[in-house]
Amino acid sequence: MSFIFYRHPFYGIKYLQGFTMPKKQLIPRDISWLSFNARVLQEANDETVPLKERIRFLGIFSNNTDEFFRVRVATLKRMLEFTQKGKKLHMHLEDSPQHILDQIQSIVLKQQNEFNRIWNGILKELKREKINMVDNTRLSREQQQFVKKFFEEEVRSNIIPLMIESLPQLPYLRDKSIYLGVVMRKKRAAYQQKYALIEVPAKAVGRFVLLPSRREEKNIMLLEDVIRFNLPNIFSYFGYDHFDSWIFKVTKDAEIDIDNDVSTSFVEKMEKGLKNRRKGKTVRFVYDKAMDPGLLGYLTKKLNLNRKSNIIPGGRIHNFRHFMDFPDVFHTRSTRRGPFVHRDFQSTARVTDVITQKDVMLHFPYHSFNPVIDLLREAAMDPDVRSIKITAYRLADNSKVINALVNAARNGKEVVVMLELKARFDEEANLEWKKVLEEEGATVLLGVPKMKIHAKLCIIKKRTGNKTIQYGFVSTGNLNEKTAKIYGDHCLLTSNRNVMADINRIFHYLHNWKNGFHALQNCKTLLVCPTGMRKNFTSLINREIRHAKAGKPAGIILKMNSISDKNLILKLHEAAKAGVMIQMVVRGIYCAHAEPGRTKGKMTAISIVDEYLEHARVMIFHNQGKEDTFISSADWMVRNLDHRVEAAVPVIDPKIKAELKEIIHIQLRDNVKARILDNELHNNYVPSAGKRKVRSQIETYQYLYRKNIVNSETGRH
Repeated sequence: MSFIFYRHPFYGIKYLQGFTMPKKQLIPRDISWLSFNARVLQEANDETVPLKERIRFLGIFSNNTDEFFRVRVATLKRMLEFTQKGKKLHMHLEDSPQHILDQIQSIVLKQQNEFNRIWNGILKELKREKINMVDNTRLSREQQQFVKKFFEEEVRSNIIPLMIESLPQLPYLRDKSIYLGVVMRKKRAAYQQKYALIEVPAKAVGRFVLLPSRREEKNIMLLEDVIRFNLPNIFSYFGYDHFDSWIFKVTKDAEIDIDNDVSTSFVEKMEKGLKNRRKGKTVRFVYDKAMDPGLLGYLTKKLNLNRKSNIIPGGRIHNFRHFMDFPDVFHTRSTRRGPFVHRDFQSTARVTDVITQKDVMLHFPYHSFNPVIDLLREAAMDPDVRSIKITAYRLADNSKVINALVNAARNGKEVVVMLELKARFDEEANLEWKKVLEEEGATVLLGVPKMKIHAKLCIIKKRTGNKTIQYGFVSTGNLNEKTAKIYGDHCLLTSNRNVMADINRIFHYLHNWKNGFHALQNCKTLLVCPTGMRKNFTSLINREIRHAKAGKPAGIILKMNSISDKNLILKLHEAAKAGVMIQMVVRGIYCAHAEPGRTKGKMTAISIVDEYLEHARVMIFHNQGKEDTFISSADWMVRNLDHRVEAAVPVIDPKIKAELKEIIHIQLRDNVKARILDNELHNNYVPSAGKRKVRSQIETYQYLYRKNIVNSETGRH
């Protein structure tokens, strides 16, 4: 078995929250990510945020933490195993993997305490709104009858209680499930006790149960408490009369190991890898801190955990990710309006007719995602369309994109879908989509070994008479109509010949990747990974450095999810020292450690965490006022730039460029949801004293909505 690790040159961790960060060029990636998750907790703690949204942010924090352990902590543990076995890792590490894991454990425990404090405060606010979280010990007679009936009708058939003491080893524990660990005793013989295990069937039944309530109240019970209430009924035949139970969960290594058996197809290897993932090693054990010590010791021993494992005591409730879907029982409603149709598509019957004449940029979630779906539907029905080629990374559960592509294939079009089977946590869904598409006659490309296809591209070809027309789009976000309502992204719909030529080159590479990168290297308009994007952005930074040194205005604006690539960060440092003004909006990982006195004031960064997930990537280079502007699918991370196929497209249309720049400047003015990214990871809010408050997501909506109205009323496009 072999493992491939990306080269991350800044794993060394010398920092613990509450202490001073020593001088260094880069902030450790994993610590920076934990600082981002702390910003999510800030939203949950913000009393100006609606209560439902605060609960949702706790769910997001929980889900983020789970994925962090499945991926990042699991990777560090694999590295630790390698080093303990005397094997060398081809990575530059400033510190040992174990020391890094120790620091992560300390920070996560502090965040967990903050999480519990916030949740306890929210519980009090829920009570003030007469929304009660009711456990199994506080039920009225009517509610008791309801819970018994609900258990018999909905729950019993979905649980299999296990007497774990009688088993030679613990049964397979699911990674995303929660479990009730039960201690059964007889009151007359206190020392006679047994351990049992019940998986809480939240996926099958739902986590929340609405109980009978008075008119002005809402009473909610968690599914595990329904099971707790019925424990005497479940175990009645064992003769025990006293039951205690506590929730726990395990988090497992999410890496998929692909074997090297040449006789099996890539799909078979992926299917095997997914099955093996379920048997991944436990990287975290989270439990109710009130758990019986004997049961806790038994579980940790059976899971082969020790003092150096990530054993995290918590509260009574776990798997808070379910709380992202907390029942809508609140009196106050969100005042945020839904997405609206872009002005250029309001008075036309066909999206195709517009984008074959001009470029249009959609800004999600403010603009409706429907024109993207309509574009594909029109192509599926258009008798002149010959082919549709598209990349897909993460799709909606009932994907309208796939439905349109299926209809196109049924109508005799050539449909080619680059479906990334290695999209983490979407592998199984994409395997299913592969079957659906191939059954309808579409060609499904499965990517490139040791590389992910992350570019968001589409090209449609139609033949009218003797003329071939090509059009499509380049996007920063996934082709997912569900997440397009909550993710901030940009999508350029275009028929630009140079852009279409490069998309053709990318698909040529995807068809013929065994022949090398020649097709990607020939791209002339799109900046493409892994061949040219890093080099091109470095050149653009160098140009700004030359201008600054010559005394000319120079500036760079970057909007991304993450910046952690060492070489580009050092190049930004060089630019700031030369006098280039650098402004950044970075939602997540930010490793660019500013050098006090040398780059201070020249290189600033903020992070915006608000109702929508800031997912877009935008790069603007001043170029003496003739700005070069790009949108991209790639963050400035090693994995994106060197180990993925990504694409950045230049924004040419002056009106679109100005519109995009204004959106970025609105974000740079944010002083409500923007936090300053500094060396100490304090997450301080941008000061607003004496200034007009700017909440960028609301201001962006208003800006785009006004443009829609003005252009609709005047008839201008």
